[in-house]
Amino acid sequence: MIGTYIIIFLVLVVIISGLFVVKQQTSAIVERFGKFNSIRGAGLQLKIPLIDKIAGRVSLRIQQLDVIVETKTQDDVFVHLKISVQFLIRPDHVYDAFYKLQNPQEQITAFIFDVVRAEVPKMILDDVFEKKEEIALAIQRDLKQAMLNYGYDIIKALVTDIDPDEKVKIAMNRINAADREKIAAQHEGDAQRILIVERAKAEAESKRLQGKGIADQRREIARGLEESVDVLNKAGINSQEASALIVITQHYDTLQSIGSDTNSNLILLPNNPNAASSMLNDMVTSLVAANKMNESSLNNKNKLEK
Repeated sequence: MIGTYIIIFLVLVVIISGLFVVKQQTSAIVERFGKFNSIRGAGLQLKIPLIDKIAGRVSLRIQQLDVIVETKTQDDVFVHLKISVQFLIRPDHVYDAFYKLQNPQEQITAFIFDVVRAEVPKMILDDVFEKKEEIALAIQRDLKQAMLNYGYDIIKALVTDIDPDEKVKIAMNRINAADREKIAAQHEGDAQRILIVERAKAEAESKRLQGKGIADQRREIARGLEESVDVLNKAGINSQEASALIVITQHYDTLQSIGSDTNSNLILLPNNPNAASSMLNDMVTSLVAANKMNESSLNNKNKLEK
């Protein structure tokens, strides 16, 4: 009876020791007597104790490998390129991935170095920056083709960083700063030109309006003088006498306005020796014209009374 229990216990121990768990997105390689036997997927699995052995486990998840490659461009500039490669083991090629490559990361790194050092030396530094996507596509294409035989699939390759030599970076920063200053100066000059043009337009518009106002004022003065001459002509005063009367009237109006200003110290003097006699003649003429106007007014009044 005790022996039976012992046997049952031993059987249970053997069975339990043969159980193992495979995690999600993982495959386990089982060997029997050192030879490949099977590939087990996720879940609870059973192997024969002492006969079967788990040779290894491989992850089916997407993995990423970052590689820094130092190389030289066509214009003799040393650069460091950081390459990021995403890859995974194809579920139906787990056997190839496990047995054909002992260290897949080293193999992928070697292929990356080979592609980068074949492509970058054909380009100058500026082209390396502009064509980094083309470099990444070349890495992905060549690496994908090479790794398919080993059960790996290349998902994506990216050039994540381009780091030139320190002296080159300093020179590039100086060039960029100079370009930015040049662009800023151009914008500032454009702004100044626009301001000058707008100011000139405003000044021209102001002068145009000012000239229009002066012209309107002169037209009104001329119209007033014309009406005054017409009134005097109707009173029997000829044009010469009318003009003299208007001039002398404006003269005295001007003198009156100057005299009413207590702060004024302006003195008007004739500008030539004959100016006094001319003014006297104008005064006489204007007085004659004024008398004629008075006589004409009296005659009109008498006619109305009769």
